[in-house]
Amino acid sequence: MKETFFTMGVDVGGSSVKAVLMEYGDTPRVVDKHTEKIRKRNPAVVADESIDYLLERNQLRYEEILYLASTGEGEMVQRKRGHFYSMTTHAKGAHFFFPDARTVVDIGAFHVKAMMLGPQGRVMNYKMTGQCASGSGQFVENISRYLGLAIDEVGQISLQADKPERPSGICAVLAETDVINMVSRGISAPNIIKGIHLSVAGRIVRLLTSLKAESPVILTGGMALNVGMVEAIQEVLKESKYDFEIRTHPDAIYAGAIGAALWGGYRHLKLLQKESLQNQTH
Repeated sequence: MKETFFTMGVDVGGSSVKAVLMEYGDTPRVVDKHTEKIRKRNPAVVADESIDYLLERNQLRYEEILYLASTGEGEMVQRKRGHFYSMTTHAKGAHFFFPDARTVVDIGAFHVKAMMLGPQGRVMNYKMTGQCASGSGQFVENISRYLGLAIDEVGQISLQADKPERPSGICAVLAETDVINMVSRGISAPNIIKGIHLSVAGRIVRLLTSLKAESPVILTGGMALNVGMVEAIQEVLKESKYDFEIRTHPDAIYAGAIGAALWGGYRHLKLLQKESLQNQTH
């Protein structure tokens, strides 16, 4: 395949919209990317504005994007040509970052999903956490807000912990009550945050063990860039008998959008092949 063309992937998550512009060809590459917090706005509007932002910044018209694919809450993306499930897009994105990836953990706002990968980043098996939010990125963000911390700084703050205290509550409501009690008892913010990270990390490691995961394990989603969370996962792994190599990527938050753009390019070529065969038979 000599010619290249533009695709776009838009990932509408629980707290933000991530969009990427890709040049699809023999060696696909990310041309541009943008993330926008939803902040109680209409996600459909945020998605539309994110698409326009990338088009304008790269001096492109919508018609020049040969395939715009959505993932996550895809019904919010009005101008999509197709939609792909988030597990398949995060798997493809992780494979784009690390072609030797065997397992992916998507630490999303509301769920944590662990996926085993086959050739070309296809999902072979998966496990995910239940409905309770205490094992998710949103829970960490809620606790951070309660403690008066920005979500971007909690990772570094948790590294300062000397005696972390894990919440005993399994559900988010009980866990948040635990945190309130910790504050009243004078437990420091680093120790509370580190305890939260260890609690979430425990859930992630249980997912990996039940999945019979294989190394390397790639973390995707916004929480993948939280250094405190990554360290907590590695600590919990050391406590267990499993020895997974944990990897992250600077663009981990864009894994779903990148995967959508890649699958969009693949589907576009398949549709062209189908049209060509149909024309030949007529």
